[in-house]
Amino acid sequence: MDETSLSTNKPKPGGMGMRLGLLVGTNIAIIALFTTVASIAGVDPQGVVGLTLFSALFGFGGAFISLAMSKSIAKRSTGARVIETPTNETEKWLVDTVARLADDAGIGMPEVAVFEGAPNAFATGAKRNDALVAVSTGLVASMDKREVEAVLAHEVAHVANGDMITLTLIQGVVNTFVILISRVIATIIASRVRRGGRAIYFGVVIVMQIVLGFFATMIVMWFSRRREFRADADAGRLTSNEDMISALDALRRDPNEAKLPDSMAALGVRTSSSSQLRKLFSSHPPIEARIEALQRG
Repeated sequence: MDETSLSTNKPKPGGMGMRLGLLVGTNIAIIALFTTVASIAGVDPQGVVGLTLFSALFGFGGAFISLAMSKSIAKRSTGARVIETPTNETEKWLVDTVARLADDAGIGMPEVAVFEGAPNAFATGAKRNDALVAVSTGLVASMDKREVEAVLAHEVAHVANGDMITLTLIQGVVNTFVILISRVIATIIASRVRRGGRAIYFGVVIVMQIVLGFFATMIVMWFSRRREFRADADAGRLTSNEDMISALDALRRDPNEAKLPDSMAALGVRTSSSSQLRKLFSSHPPIEARIEALQRG
């Protein structure tokens, strides 16, 4: 196994310190950028600084609240049942397998859960050492143990890579931009009209948040697709590329489309995209592309 990947307990490059550095640096850049733009556009720069802090507070606040509640939301929305004490051999195997994979990946033992539904799986949680890994009954029933283990390894890789934290930071950054830019534009437009400035301001804010939110979602989903390729590769190192390919191929062949609640879509192992537009808003790459990436090794 690659000692520089998941099989070390040492802090990994690009860990929490780097993510927090990204958070601070990005917000400093946002403040500097929009203070400059405000000055050029004739908007009070001091007001923009305050607006930036307001935007960051709400942009990151919502993202981090969602992250903190992610495990409880996941359990409630999917009906996942945490395996406290295994009641049969399959549950015991699932718990033992996740424990071994987590140890190999250098993370604490996640909670292991099972939920009803077509083949799918997800991992979530605010901490690498306090996560949740869940698989559907359909996935366990339709795959052999090698394939299920590969899917579990994929989810453990997400936890070990800190993908939930990174996705939260990116969501916070784009949320901040959406809130900030929409209000800066609304302020500029409202300041140039003689009547109904307040109504125009709020109208522009709503329209701009919808338009900018459209593009912000594309950015977040692009990152989500990138992390799937990385988790596939790390799962291949924890098990084997052949097993991961076999698991993905089993998902591709399954006639039942597994769907998670919208709030959980980015956490699942399976999605499908047909049109190019849908692909831009998909949290996962097409399974064919994931298989090709593993085959290239």
